[in-house]
Amino acid sequence: MPNMGTIDSETYADYIKAITDITHSITSGRPLDDIFNRVVMITAGKMRYEVCSIWMVDDSVRPKVLRLKATQALDPEYARPRTMGRVEGVAGFVATHNQVLKIPDVQKEPRYKDKEIARKLGLVSLLSVPLKIRDDDVLGVLNVFTNKPRDFDPIEVHQVTTIGNLTALAVHCAELEGRVSGIQEELENRKVIERAKEVLIRRKNMAGDQAFRWIQKRSMDSRKSMRQIAEAVIISQDM
Repeated sequence: MPNMGTIDSETYADYIKAITDITHSITSGRPLDDIFNRVVMITAGKMRYEVCSIWMVDDSVRPKVLRLKATQALDPEYARPRTMGRVEGVAGFVATHNQVLKIPDVQKEPRYKDKEIARKLGLVSLLSVPLKIRDDDVLGVLNVFTNKPRDFDPIEVHQVTTIGNLTALAVHCAELEGRVSGIQEELENRKVIERAKEVLIRRKNMAGDQAFRWIQKRSMDSRKSMRQIAEAVIISQDM
């Protein structure tokens, strides 16, 4: 990618194609891990980077960590599952300070931790951008490496940042979809339990709260979900 204040038509066309392909992946209903893999493949391939990688913040553990979620690099040492502290290394700095970081030479950067792997793969310059939907909520980090020294210009930084924002959008959409699915499942569970309560009220002459507690107790005693107990009650009615 040329390092200048303007962008040539071929490079711009490749960028637009990358954005189009990534957007299509996000809207196609693919699993999130599949989207991550496509983002790194498309970004590295269309925009001619040696390596592209995605690190995501894992807030399910304390202290929080960054996990390598995807890279198109074939080297098994680089691609192996890895974690680093939430504030560790270049990615940790970007995630913590919520800012783009340009590294002209990773071998000379104290914050860069994987110097041996970088030397092995011939990685030189690094552009690291935060993945975020809102300014105060960094979800992860997108890294792109070149195999020659690069002073990433503002246009290139903007392009990679846009890809980072799209990746963050994919994460946000997946989270929303999960919440919607959870709500739908909870509503369905309640419908089944209500039907079972009606059966118990009619067959055992119970009050509504008694029927609910009956289902709840059977659930606890049998270590089955309340929905499983409720479904058994409904099925027994039809036998």
